[in-house]
Amino acid sequence: MTKPHPLVQIAHQTIEANLAGRESAKIAILLPADLPVRAATFVSLHIDGRLRGCIGTLEPQAPTLIEEVKRNAIAASMRDPRFPPVTLAEVPRLEISVDVLTPAQPAQREDLDPRRYGVIVECGWRRGVLLPDLEGVDSVEQQLSIACQKAGIGPHEPYRIYRFEVQRFH
Repeated sequence: MTKPHPLVQIAHQTIEANLAGRESAKIAILLPADLPVRAATFVSLHIDGRLRGCIGTLEPQAPTLIEEVKRNAIAASMRDPRFPPVTLAEVPRLEISVDVLTPAQPAQREDLDPRRYGVIVECGWRRGVLLPDLEGVDSVEQQLSIACQKAGIGPHEPYRIYRFEVQRFH
């Protein structure tokens, strides 16, 4: 079995330390040089192929990529409002992915591709986000519909669209 990507190792170690009540130690993992120093990230947690938590940022909030991943790993495991907090017993079963986002760019429907781009939809203060390349999301219409539902944007309300790309690590 291959070793997980360093960002996935960081997320896993951070979740485990947090749940065990330990301070998240300085993690001595070297990141590949092609990763940005700072970036927005999403941490997604699955167990047996089913979503267990997913939290992220659309703009970097932490001073480093490592700190961004650590913050989002804790949030995904403890504060996703759709799920109860992850338990220490679940940690060995967690399948973790980390998405590193490019800055969002304004877009039109014709600029989208649900396999390549994630989307952000905005209407006033309401905002919905959907990551790219998700199972079961095969069309731009599906992608926009789900993002609008997440934001509480009705089918006839106007909204702005932004797109972004990710580097996904498992």
